[in-house]
Amino acid sequence: MRINVLQHTPTEGPGAIADWSRDHGHEMYVYHPYQFGVLPTAESTDLLVILGGPMNPYDSDKWIAAERQLIQQLLAAHKPMFGACFGAQQIALTAGANVKAAPHKEVGWAPVYRQSDVIPGIPEQLTALHWHQDMFELPAGATLLFSSDLVTNQGYLLGDNVLGLQFHFEPEADNVREMAVNDYQYPLDNNDLHQTGEEIMAHGVPAENKQIIYRLFDFIANNQD
Repeated sequence: MRINVLQHTPTEGPGAIADWSRDHGHEMYVYHPYQFGVLPTAESTDLLVILGGPMNPYDSDKWIAAERQLIQQLLAAHKPMFGACFGAQQIALTAGANVKAAPHKEVGWAPVYRQSDVIPGIPEQLTALHWHQDMFELPAGATLLFSSDLVTNQGYLLGDNVLGLQFHFEPEADNVREMAVNDYQYPLDNNDLHQTGEEIMAHGVPAENKQIIYRLFDFIANNQD
């Protein structure tokens, strides 16, 4: 399987997703459209990963609209997709839902709560890394998967193989440090979780988060045509 990854900032890479790909014998290709303007084709994509970033889906950059054209093609072809943060917003907007400012800016570690049993083996509560101030509305027909104490719409499953999460399960310890030391100012302004970059790094990544990434990707990968 060819896993095509769309990365939107140097500090938010695939993390544990790369481990899942490697452990399953897949080939991963990472694209940086914000820098090079290059995207994969739908034909070359078996599974698309759309990562986070500081941009907004409504921004005018041509590559952002081009990403949604690719997402639309993959939706029509029933190919699996995973979106994190900005990526989840891109999928939701393509599927006809709105993206808007969240009622709270969440930056740091906080619990998320399972809202559906549609994906087997997901605990009722997990601790995720949040790094956002916008949110998606649920696309028509999507299942709400996760909520947090501050923001209801934290995750969705669209159909049986398209998954969007507003938060992050994919970062490993080195990835969290990379985010915090480079984007350390982001947590300081109106952050409703009241965590600094130093506190975020000191928290550590829960061991089960990588296991959950594997479970989520196993689910969407096994529900392709």
